[in-house]
Amino acid sequence: MLRLTLAACLMSSAAFASEDIPDQYPGSVLYSKPVEVIPHVFSAIGATAPPTYENAGHNNNLSFIVTGDGVIVVNGGASWKLAEAMHAEIRAVTDQPVKLVVNENGQGHSMLGNSYWAAQGVPILAQEEAAAEFAETGDQALIALRGYARENAEGTTVVAPTETFTDEKTIILGEVTVQVLHLGPAHSPGDTQVWIPQWSMMIAGDIAFHERMPPIFEGTCTSCWIETWETKFAPLAPTYVIPGHGHPTNLAQVTRYTRDYVADLREKIAAHIDEGGDLAGAYYVDQSRWQHLDTFEELATRNAGVVFSEMEFE
Repeated sequence: MLRLTLAACLMSSAAFASEDIPDQYPGSVLYSKPVEVIPHVFSAIGATAPPTYENAGHNNNLSFIVTGDGVIVVNGGASWKLAEAMHAEIRAVTDQPVKLVVNENGQGHSMLGNSYWAAQGVPILAQEEAAAEFAETGDQALIALRGYARENAEGTTVVAPTETFTDEKTIILGEVTVQVLHLGPAHSPGDTQVWIPQWSMMIAGDIAFHERMPPIFEGTCTSCWIETWETKFAPLAPTYVIPGHGHPTNLAQVTRYTRDYVADLREKIAAHIDEGGDLAGAYYVDQSRWQHLDTFEELATRNAGVVFSEMEFE
């Protein structure tokens, strides 16, 4: 039954992501309507494009878990209005109250919606490094939101998580045990995974991508990302994966487009360095294997430059 539900989810939403689709849910500030991925786990799949006025900043996945004794929301959203719209969708599914919001990282699209949830009196949980990043960058994220979202940024303020954790926080609601995990360094500080072992469901956050190219930031340790993947993430062997961006899928798919992409880029950059190549040349290493991914044009050369700077003195 779970496999059929996931298949139905993929068929009822767009089977293939495309950054060329500006909005899939007219009449709502959400980019797409939440779908039930497996029983009791829902996700509103964000655009695979960068944040724009048309998608209102909903370019990541906003998920929620109906436990029988309350709802756990995964991601605060990029704004008050996105969080408010998500809450309306939750209320259409269940009369159970939202008991907790989990931020998947310290980026604006995960935490700026905290302002709405805090106003509802909902506790907000984040990994301590993610909370520290948001404390440092939240004001800039809000300025950026106001720039592209315009009226859809109204009401949004910078609100910190109310609780932090270091490595793991276990939450039991109803008959559901949810493990909120920080498995190790990956895409950005404090990357957080929400693991439901009894359902073999992983709401992976930005440790995992497919359908769009993973962005690699200055300060990202790509070798650490691979190690975290191979030693902590993959051994959990989830059957179902909701990545940070892109439709629900499986471990093999996100491994191909995350771990394998990062490893391939590191191999190309290592060979370039061994041949005496410089930063200017690094931008042109061959990434054609990945050119079908959304955001390739925006990210491929930038990723190559960042990885060169990381690896130059390894």
